[in-house]
Amino acid sequence: MTQFYDLHCHSTASDGALSPTDLVKRAAENGVTILAITDHDTTSGIFEAQTCANLLGITLINGIEISAQWEKLGIHIVGLNIDPENSTLQNVIAQLHIMRTERAEKISQKLAKKGISNALESVQKVASNEMITRVHFANFLVSQAYVSSISEAFDRYLGDGKAAYVSTVWTPLETAVQAIYAAGGVAVLAHPLRYKLTATRLKKLLSVFKNAGGQGIEVVTGRYNPDEMRVLANYAMQFELAGSMGSDFHSPTNQWLELGKLAPLPEKVKPIWELWQ
Repeated sequence: MTQFYDLHCHSTASDGALSPTDLVKRAAENGVTILAITDHDTTSGIFEAQTCANLLGITLINGIEISAQWEKLGIHIVGLNIDPENSTLQNVIAQLHIMRTERAEKISQKLAKKGISNALESVQKVASNEMITRVHFANFLVSQAYVSSISEAFDRYLGDGKAAYVSTVWTPLETAVQAIYAAGGVAVLAHPLRYKLTATRLKKLLSVFKNAGGQGIEVVTGRYNPDEMRVLANYAMQFELAGSMGSDFHSPTNQWLELGKLAPLPEKVKPIWELWQ
């Protein structure tokens, strides 16, 4: 039986639009047979997703996407096939929860200075006890008609250097990789080209990531064109990293990032799932 993988997506446990149950259902409808839910800095959606996956016959891979720091750059590291209850991982998650709460308070204060009040209270109601992300603030700005779209919210308020941007020092790269390893998982550098690094800098990042215990790199995502995937396949080979693939799905409204709508992993790249099968 041919398997169809999607190893990077988000639910309402972080900044996704669909509940873990609805996310699994949509993945199944799109032909995904092996799915990893990788919410930002939380594993809280996994149990609900697993219940639905069992009913639909989908194999669910426990995952997370950790906000990490390399030098002065914020990066994302996906953990796949983790034990979501591992204490080392949960300690990192707890620290990230504090960081995100502090950032949310500062974003709200900056928005208030621009005449936009009650932002924090509003996003807290939506996020409940889950991780608060900038997307929550973007949705708030759209709902209150301060902007017309999520992208405008980032362009005007939340993006790097904008009026309500708050710089945050995340978990050190090495700490994030070690936590994933402690949880029995495989660490994957998410969407490497999104960081807009020169080839020299990206190679340095990949070297540091590999030396820290990283084992994979996302080669196929919903964003990459064939040339970009070829570049990343070559990096995977050069640094002896396994290749992962995932849509980075957040919402049905983004037609470019849809569950399961992915190119195949290049044949010369070792599939990440071989590391746990």
